[in-house]
Amino acid sequence: SGWRGGGRSSALLLICFNSRYFCTFLTLEVASPLVNLLPTCNGEITTMSFLQDVVDILLQYVVKSFDRSTKVIDFHYPNELLQEYNWELADQPQTLEEILLNCRTTLKYAIKTGHPRYFNQLSTGLDMVGLAADWLTSAANTNMFTYEIAPVFVLLEYVTLRKMREMVGWPGGCGDGIFSPGGAISNMYAMLIARFKMFPEVKEKGMAAIPRLVAFTSEHSHFSVKKGAAALGIGTDSVILIRCDERGKMIPSDLERRIVEAKQKGFVPFLVSATAGTTVYGAFDPLIAIADICKKYKIWMHVDGAWGGGLLMSRKHKWKLNGIERANSVTWNPHKMMGVPLQCSALLVREEGLMQSCNQMHASYLFQQDKHYDLSYDTGDKALQCGRHVDVFKLWLMWRAKGTTGFEAQIDKCLELAEYLYNKIKNREGYEMVFDGKPQHTNVCFWYIPPSLRGMENSEERTSRLMKVAPVIKARMMEYGTTMVSYQPLGDKVNFFRMVISNPAATHQDIDFLIDEIERLGQDL
Repeated sequence: SGWRGGGRSSALLLICFNSRYFCTFLTLEVASPLVNLLPTCNGEITTMSFLQDVVDILLQYVVKSFDRSTKVIDFHYPNELLQEYNWELADQPQTLEEILLNCRTTLKYAIKTGHPRYFNQLSTGLDMVGLAADWLTSAANTNMFTYEIAPVFVLLEYVTLRKMREMVGWPGGCGDGIFSPGGAISNMYAMLIARFKMFPEVKEKGMAAIPRLVAFTSEHSHFSVKKGAAALGIGTDSVILIRCDERGKMIPSDLERRIVEAKQKGFVPFLVSATAGTTVYGAFDPLIAIADICKKYKIWMHVDGAWGGGLLMSRKHKWKLNGIERANSVTWNPHKMMGVPLQCSALLVREEGLMQSCNQMHASYLFQQDKHYDLSYDTGDKALQCGRHVDVFKLWLMWRAKGTTGFEAQIDKCLELAEYLYNKIKNREGYEMVFDGKPQHTNVCFWYIPPSLRGMENSEERTSRLMKVAPVIKARMMEYGTTMVSYQPLGDKVNFFRMVISNPAATHQDIDFLIDEIERLGQDL
């Protein structure tokens, strides 16, 4: 019983019983604190004890994450954390007690992204079933490239992607897809496949063998569209940004004008990336009109629904994605609006087999053609990665636990909370909305106007002072640790708060707290 954790207490016990073993035991422990953990012979008890200690640490953190009396963040500046703890890697191993202390310290300064008052990013919340699934996935520790080493996970990916394609509106869930390391990579996959579809020779011969390509996306779209163009050798200058209306939606007439203009210059339009839920405004591009234009000019239509794709689960809100069924590909991130633990992003492709043709390299040491099972379940050759993490199990297990109706209720609640916030501040003294009208998603964009600026007319001085308000309030939020919400400038608009709600743990009281806290922290500015 004295061996719990294999740490220093066991060494002290041996010192008491037999001091002549002291040097021998201490040397053994310092040389290898893992000597008593599996796969060491007879390491089961020590391993179970150590892992139970880790689980206890994790469970305490989980409970604290939902406790509103705890801080969202225990903020320290980078140099403070670097000086306060020794984070360096050493030649000699630490004891298991020190390893457990490392775990506690890491979580002490981690951001509690599951906290009901954490609103900083699109990915928030902490789902218990998803967490359990993530633990199981890590314990299984396998790769997604072949059925032979991930049989259940490969089948679950097949089933889940088909269900997601059904929800997009493709008949019978037809098509293909893959889980990738985030929406940026999913968007790049779409660009890669669209290019291959138009010019399959690019796979062998490269960009020099094909005409100058151009892609189109809205000026409010995610930066990953340009990043993908840079990575694929297409170039950021070949991504043409389309104007948006005052709500952040792409203007179809400007899209068509720019397509015609590009063709007249001898460029080849190959992709339009529409957005269903922009990062800042939460806007949904008019997909039906965009689909008509893509059909007219024979251009691949991609929908980046990383943020807004979850609304397909809601009968009340899915109309905002009308026309998505006409897309050639769709990005959908369940780790955002659906609250699946990071990371969980899917690329869905309407044409079956295209992804395989685009990416396969026929590595004979992995994808032998004379295996004794259906080779269509060896999905690794259609991916850019060789090593691919199991991301599907979290989503699949949560879907089993909640059902589609459970996800629907969760998403509807978040959208209702956003509307509640909008209604609270739209006519409240000290607040100005960035755009008029109820938000389409959970993004609520606003300026807080401190008392010192409320009587000022619009001027360069007022704008300059207003620009500094949100950053100061945000810094104070982090230093107090009470809440977190993001801010940014956009176009000619100076820094404003962008509130997003994707955490089902949040309530009306948390929204009220946020408003009060912004006013408390910004009154003196």
